[in-house]
Amino acid sequence: MSKRYKLILKIAGIILVIIMGGLFFKEYAVKAHSPEETVVYQDESLELEVFYNRPSKKEREIFGGLVPYGEVWRTGANEATTFLTNEELLVDGSVLKAGKYTLWTIPMEDSWKVIFNSQMYPWGIDLDGKAYRDPQFDVLILEAPTLKLKDTLEQFSIYFEKYNELVFLKIAWDTTKIEVPIKTKKEAQSALLFSK
Repeated sequence: MSKRYKLILKIAGIILVIIMGGLFFKEYAVKAHSPEETVVYQDESLELEVFYNRPSKKEREIFGGLVPYGEVWRTGANEATTFLTNEELLVDGSVLKAGKYTLWTIPMEDSWKVIFNSQMYPWGIDLDGKAYRDPQFDVLILEAPTLKLKDTLEQFSIYFEKYNELVFLKIAWDTTKIEVPIKTKKEAQSALLFSK
């Protein structure tokens, strides 16, 4: 191998190491401020899963400030939030088929729109800072009233809680929370048959 060829290979190797190191640092720095979280709910055969990133308040005005009212939000930070169900559901009374969805919201003062979209996206926002969501793939849009939290919640949170026959998908941050009622379609049909 000629000296010139070896030199070119060394330079290419160094450039590759610098690029890979930069990408790793960028990924680490972004995730350090808004760590990933996966929440899972299981009950008998039902399995629900939400993957999202958890930004912190850091003394900022959140809703109506950092997260503007009336605009589509990726519902967290970094990648678009995803929602996975292994069974067909009734979400606030509307059918959502089994599958994986991206979960978007439009926060407003008194209520939020919650959007389940059938497409996966490379990131939560585009280069202009707008939500990556393509509305033609929205499969379910519902509206949930906002609830006031007693204490300020520093880190954005999504979680599940079960009350009686319903599972609630809860989204909370700062002093605001919404709750989306979920029931499996087969449970709803069984309850309907039983009540007859």
